[in-house]
Amino acid sequence: FAGVCGDEFSILRSPQSVVFRDGSWPIPGERIPDVAALTMGFSVEEDLPWPGLAVGDLFHRPRATVLITVKGVDKLALPVKGFSYPIENAVPLSLDSVANAIHTLFSEETPVVLQLAPSEERVYMAGKANSVFEDLSVTLRQLRNRLFQDSSILSSLPLNSLSRNNEVDLLFLSELQVLHDIVSLLSRHKHLAKDHSPDLYSLELSGLEEVGKRYGEDSQQFKDASQILVDSLQKFADEMFNLYGGNAVVEVVAVKEFNSPLIRKTRSILQSSQSEKENPYNLAYPYNYNYSVIFNIILWMMIGLALAVIVISYNLWNMDPGYDSIIYRMTNQKIRMD
Repeated sequence: FAGVCGDEFSILRSPQSVVFRDGSWPIPGERIPDVAALTMGFSVEEDLPWPGLAVGDLFHRPRATVLITVKGVDKLALPVKGFSYPIENAVPLSLDSVANAIHTLFSEETPVVLQLAPSEERVYMAGKANSVFEDLSVTLRQLRNRLFQDSSILSSLPLNSLSRNNEVDLLFLSELQVLHDIVSLLSRHKHLAKDHSPDLYSLELSGLEEVGKRYGEDSQQFKDASQILVDSLQKFADEMFNLYGGNAVVEVVAVKEFNSPLIRKTRSILQSSQSEKENPYNLAYPYNYNYSVIFNIILWMMIGLALAVIVISYNLWNMDPGYDSIIYRMTNQKIRMD
C-alpha cells in the first residue's frame, strides 16, 4: 500500500458487540471517523471496505466511544491484548459528523459529547457534558493551577526524569491530569453511563510531541514520558470501560505528523475578512442521500397543488349559479312557495 507510514490506530478496549479482527490491514486516516460511527450503529455516506471491522450485534451498540489522538509519535508500546492497525494517509481527525448524528437521533435525551484539545485550548461540550464537566480545567492557566493542587496526579505519578519546573513537562503532565479529571467527574454521574443515549469523547494530546521537540526523541525524558503516557492511557481506558459497564470503545490514534499540503498562506493587513471565500471555485455543495427523496416530495406536491387550482378555477368559472349552486336553488324554491 502506497502512503502507509508508521502511524497506528489501536483499540484498547471494546465490548463483545463490536468485533475487530486481528490483522495488519491499513486503514485510511480520513475513514477513522467512519469506524467510530459504524461501531456506534450509525450509517455512513460511503461503504467502508476495511476488513478490520466485522458486523457485530446490531441490537447492543456501545454506550460510549472514546477516541484519543496522540501527536508526536508513530507508535506506542500498548498492551498486546488490543488490536492495532497501520494508518494510511494520516490527516487531522474530526468527529463532528458523529456528534451531529448523536444530536439528531438523541436530541431529547441530551447525551454527553466532549471534544477537547488541552494544549490548544479547544473545547466543545454539548448535551449533559456542560453540567458534568463544568469544573474541568480547559485553559493552560487552569491546567497549571490544577497540577499544583493537593489532589493532582503529581502526588502519585512517578516523574522520573521529568521536571515540575519545566513548562514543556508541565504541559505534558497537565494533559494526563485532564484524563484523570474526566474519569473523576464522570464517576460522580454514573447514571449518565447507564442511559440509552450514546456518549462521545474526542481528546487530542500533543504534550508528548512538545517533549520530543524540547529534549529529542532519543532522550530519557521522551522515553519516560512515553511510558507514563502508555500507562495513563491504559488506566484511563480501563476506568472508562468499567464506568460504562464494559460497553464502551476506547481507541487511540498515534500520529507522528499529519499529512497536509504545503501551501504558503499570506494575509495583508488591508485585506478584508469578508473577501475570504470558503469556496473560491464556486462549486456546488455535496448533497446527501436524502436529497432525491425531498426533491421528489416537493416536486410532485407542487404539481398536484397546481393541477388542483387549475381544475377548481375552471369549474368555478363555468358554474351555473341557478343549477349548480345549492344556495340559489333553495332560494328559488322558497320564493316559489311564498
